[in-house]
Amino acid sequence: MKRVMAVCGAVAMLLVATSAFAQAKTDFSGKWTPDAPAAGAPAPPAGGGGGRGGGGAAGPMTIKQTAAELTIERETPNGPQSTVYKLDGSEQTVTMGQGSAKVKATWEGATLKVVTTRDGQNGPTTTTAIYSIAAGKLSVATTAPGRGGGEPTTRTVTYTKGM
Repeated sequence: MKRVMAVCGAVAMLLVATSAFAQAKTDFSGKWTPDAPAAGAPAPPAGGGGGRGGGGAAGPMTIKQTAAELTIERETPNGPQSTVYKLDGSEQTVTMGQGSAKVKATWEGATLKVVTTRDGQNGPTTTTAIYSIAAGKLSVATTAPGRGGGEPTTRTVTYTKGM
């Protein structure tokens, strides 16, 4: 009897742990509008790397999410752009403008990390975007190499849901 209770207890703990892990993945779905920069803070540049580098463009975006994919739709100067990221951690090739890039999206608890590598004039360039939600705000922190080989820079854009 004790053995049966121990096995049942272990199975119950496993189910609770699995459920907690599944709940840790944030649902980013919705229409998101960038917040205005704080007084005195520089405005994010128009365009940016949102659709190209995985996050941080200054314009509104719509995110659609399933268990397998995250789709980000944006309006760009060249028209609508849609980028689909696989959420299984596998590397994929995505079209970005007139080129392509290798992209890998992985979960780190409740945050989504999107690493994008593109071929540039001076070799491959890697950009990392971290998507998270806190207090109902979407935050996209994008780290990219500095210009001319300088130190990497991180830019964070916050978004409010709804339009």
